[in-house]
Amino acid sequence: MPKSDKSINKVAIIGCGKVGMTAAYALLLKGVVNELVLISRSKAEVEAEQLDLEHGMNFLGAAKITASDDYAAIADSDVVVITAGAAQQPGETRLDLCAKNLLMIEEMIPKIVHHAPDSIIIIVSNPVDILTYRAYQLAGLPKGRVFGSGTTLDTARFRFHLAEFLKVNPKSIHAYILGEHGDSSFPALSSAVVGGQPLMTHPNFSMSKALESYEATKSAAYKIIAAKGATYYAIGVVISQLVEHILRDSKRVMALSMPLHGFYDHYGVALSVPCVLGRNGVEQTFEPKLSWEEKVKLNKSVETLKAYLK
Repeated sequence: MPKSDKSINKVAIIGCGKVGMTAAYALLLKGVVNELVLISRSKAEVEAEQLDLEHGMNFLGAAKITASDDYAAIADSDVVVITAGAAQQPGETRLDLCAKNLLMIEEMIPKIVHHAPDSIIIIVSNPVDILTYRAYQLAGLPKGRVFGSGTTLDTARFRFHLAEFLKVNPKSIHAYILGEHGDSSFPALSSAVVGGQPLMTHPNFSMSKALESYEATKSAAYKIIAAKGATYYAIGVVISQLVEHILRDSKRVMALSMPLHGFYDHYGVALSVPCVLGRNGVEQTFEPKLSWEEKVKLNKSVETLKAYLK
């Protein structure tokens, strides 16, 4: 079982590119970890990243940082985050990365389970839903111990855009992007709530603006990648939040990619649904009320992803 009271709050990040290092930086800034392990194929490069981070530790909380190309360094980790893999290029969809990054997952997961069998494994690399399901199959760990970052960031983007026209703080909006972390995702508007009031009855609500908010959400990564080559600040913060919710047993509800076991009668695929995140990983999933149109969109996400799991 994952460690609880006696935990040393040790977190390993596998893949030290822009996303992995932004996540590492965010974790250190928040003082979430006591020990941080950075795993990369390029030992010299990751040791330079280690040194750069260590030079700022005088201004932060104490934490041990280890850089290595050896998976043995992740032993006793509470959480292992996978950000390694081919990155999405301008003009590519997340699913275009499937074949390359599946090979990577199939190489990594057995090593992680061997060296850190009690850890929670978070998949961030894309296509996150496909990789999450394959990692779940390979790991052989209890349900909830392997999950993907899924549509957590999509949901945050959606709430940000909704907040602009609703004129409320995004933290007061409970609206989720569900399904694939990709082009077949969908906004669960029928179950969305603002201050206890259904979103669609809010005085400032506009369906056209809500759909514009979703389109802005769906195109955000493409826009950022086209202009600056990669997205990493926001997803780095998301990773730090996911790790913090695990280590502090927050029981926070997040839209995470989970292998489905009967969610609206779907099985054999991973995609994002509302999940309770705590010390044991995903501890519970919710089945929000969906409209008929939203169920059709959920079915489309399932079919889209299953085509890559043959």
